[in-house]
Amino acid sequence: MSDLGRILIVTGALIAVAGVILVVAGKIPWLGRLPGDLYYKSDRVTGYFPLATCLIVSILLSLIFYMFRR
Repeated sequence: MSDLGRILIVTGALIAVAGVILVVAGKIPWLGRLPGDLYYKSDRVTGYFPLATCLIVSILLSLIFYMFRR
């Protein structure tokens, strides 16, 4: 039963961290508008793919998870 408690605590902590990230991410002006982000706009269609932002977030998360594994 103690394993279930640990899983619930970790899940709750991850949800709290995700909430903080979502709140803080709106206050970082350059996030989502990097030079490698793709943006297409025409009369009827608008498309946006944050390629550079995805790469930076992926690298940061990989480094964080690497540090926690050690």
